[in-house]
This record gives sequence, C-alpha cells and structure tokens, in this order.
Amino acid sequence: MQADEALTRPRLRKHVERLAGDIGERNVFVPHALQRASRYIENEWREQHYGVERLEYDVSGIRCANLIATCEGSTRQTEILLLGAHYDSVMGSPGANDNASGIAALLEISRLFQVVAPVLSIRFVAFVNEEPPFFQTGRQGSMVYAQAVRRRGDDIRLMASLETIGCYSDKPGSQVYPPLFSMFYPDRGNFLGMVSDFRSMGALRRLAAAFRSNSDFPLQTTSTFRFIPGVSWSDHRSFWCQNYRAVMVTDTAPYRYPHYHATSDTPDKLAYPELTRVTLGLFAAFAELAREGVG
Repeated sequence: MQADEALTRPRLRKHVERLAGDIGERNVFVPHALQRASRYIENEWREQHYGVERLEYDVSGIRCANLIATCEGSTRQTEILLLGAHYDSVMGSPGANDNASGIAALLEISRLFQVVAPVLSIRFVAFVNEEPPFFQTGRQGSMVYAQAVRRRGDDIRLMASLETIGCYSDKPGSQVYPPLFSMFYPDRGNFLGMVSDFRSMGALRRLAAAFRSNSDFPLQTTSTFRFIPGVSWSDHRSFWCQNYRAVMVTDTAPYRYPHYHATSDTPDKLAYPELTRVTLGLFAAFAELAREGVG
C-alpha cells in the first residue's frame, strides 16, 4: 500500500463510522443527530485550518445548515470549482454509503488541498436535506445554496457532487442500468461513474481526463438526458436549475448497491480500499483543474 493510501484509508473509515455508526440516521426528523453530523464536519474543517461559513435556514422549526469551507485561489480566485456532498441520510437508514462515503471523501480531499497552491478557488460544501421529502424542492439544501450563489453572481466553473461512492464489486452481474445503457457499459460494478447533462459535457470530459491522467481506477462516463432515472438524483441537479455546469460522481447507487436507502446501509458494507483509491484519484483530478482551469 502506498503512503497516501495508508494515511487516507483509516481516515475515510473513521469519518464513515462516525457519521453512520456513532451518529446514525441524521435528518430533520432526528434533529439531534443531524446537528451532531453538522458539528462533526465543521470541527474537521476547523482542524484543517479552514474558516467555516454556515448558510442556515429553518425547516419545520428545525435549524438546518449548509457548511462551506474555501481554499482561495491566487490569480483567478473569483473562478470557483465547487465540490459538494450531502450529509443527511434518508429516513430509517444510517446512510454509510448514502452519503457518509461522499462526505468522507470531501473531508479528505479538503485535507489534501492544504498542500496545493490553486489558481482557481476551491469551495467545499456539505449540503443538508438532500433526501426525501426535500429532494427537488425549495427546502433542499443544495437548492437553497445554488439559488443564493446565483443571486450574488458567483462564477462557479464546475460543481461536482460526490454521491454514494463506496460500493465496488468484480462479480459478474453486480452492475445494472436504466434501459439500453447495459448495451454500452460493463456488467461489473468495479468502476467509478461520472454523469452529466449535455450542457455540462465539456466540463465532464475535462474532469474525466484529469482523473484518468492521475489514477488507474476504472472510470465510466456519460452525458445524457436529465430525465433518465438516476441522472439527476443528487445535488448537482440544483446547480443545473441555476444554469451552472455540474456533474455527479457516483458508484451508481441503486444500480449497484443492494443496501441503498435501507437500514442495512452500515459502515461495514463499504469497500474501503477502492474508496481510498477513488478519493485520491479525485483529489489529484480536482487539483489539476484547480491549477489549470476547467476550460
């Protein structure tokens, strides 16, 4: 195991076990757990020496917060590469893969960015209220945030949503798809997926090229119609609605993971060696974009 993997793997596991094991189900219907998760993320970023901004709003009398940490760019600091993941879990699930895996990767990528001197600004956002009944409503955390940044005119060159990225399998038949996709993609769930709409195709290709140049982990990509089931099922959709380019980075969630939105979505179900390789590959890809631009 390489040094970076040896350091990163236990940290990823720690984040997942803290969020999905110690804290467990976390949403506005279990508000104390949601607040514990928020404090955990904020404390991690403060330990990494980031200032943390909170974009707060109320849902049914519960104070909710999107959390934001920023690594300022140098010569093009008004241009923003935004990396996000949601920290709530669906009702009834501890949410290890969905989406403690995404938050764990976000926290480790932000830690690794401490040694990067980016040209663009990198903004890390932990979103609240991605899961039903808030998904695709004005109370979804990423929708609240995307509307706010559009109003103030933030120049977000690319938003990447880290969504359910901890399940991998070499078993034949472990991967399924929406209709017709199986004709073009493998039947083994051993790859990372990157998904966008047609408008974000160029940014997706740039990110995919950066990932492939920095990692040998298998990657599959698609730019397609938003209405295809699964394509818009995360926080990137909120940024599409505000005319920003955005992609979802995913293990394909319900098309692969048998514990999706279930009580059995526990920390022991994740493939930590693969999650580690994915996290390090994503960091290297995002660092390349931060130094060279999205295009």
